[in-house]
Amino acid sequence: MSLHRISKFLLVLFLGCIISLSQVATAQERTDYQLGAGDAIRIQVFQNPDLTVEARVSENGSVSYPMIGSITLGGLSIGAAEKKIADALRTGGFLQKPQVNIVLVQIRGSQVAVLGQVNRPGRFALETNTSVSDALAMAGGATTTGDDVVILTGTRGGKPFRKVIDIPALFLDGKSEDDVPVMAGDTLYVHRAPVFYIYGEAQRNGPYRIERGMTIMQGLATGGGPTVRGSESRLRLYRKDAAGVIQQTTPSLTEALQPNDVIYVRESLF
Repeated sequence: MSLHRISKFLLVLFLGCIISLSQVATAQERTDYQLGAGDAIRIQVFQNPDLTVEARVSENGSVSYPMIGSITLGGLSIGAAEKKIADALRTGGFLQKPQVNIVLVQIRGSQVAVLGQVNRPGRFALETNTSVSDALAMAGGATTTGDDVVILTGTRGGKPFRKVIDIPALFLDGKSEDDVPVMAGDTLYVHRAPVFYIYGEAQRNGPYRIERGMTIMQGLATGGGPTVRGSESRLRLYRKDAAGVIQQTTPSLTEALQPNDVIYVRESLF
């Protein structure tokens, strides 16, 4: 065999390997893709054309399928969804050895919603290995009125999923284990930060954000401190108890502020 033919043979073999690896990778990506709300799929069963169905995954992650009825596929990989339908057909006594194949017709569930106190609330397309911090960054981060935690909701393994994540801890404390991947159809919600109120003989009356670990003294300083007529030793604190009844106390300056506390600065006696 000539050198030219050997080189040509090796080139064809090399290209064949690349194509084969590409096909394996594509198949792997297809079976690993997690179904989400809005995805359009075609469900087929080998040698049973009457069971071919095109359906769209609903907001609660379910689809309707003949004989089985409503079945939850949201949050499952395509491979796991195929197995779940096959198991349902087999255990229901409809087919002995069903071979189920799911074709992804249209991807619409590969988005995450970021809502609440963020700079750009909305829905964002997911990229590979998008984490909670990535999704928050796509929404421009939390606003100045946003809380220090974000609530992640969605489905995992066909079951409702909820996780409360401390945003500063992701970066300050290095809690990378909390920076979990977000999935198609997930929602991130940043609530409004808790506030306290100050009025009376304070320099700047009004509502203020409660910073982490904030005390009565720090809250008073946020309001500019007492006026020349006010006194920090004559404070009143109004706070709701567990029963929702407002309790009036004389607080310590080192006492921690709680959401919706009201500080009243009274006039000095002298």
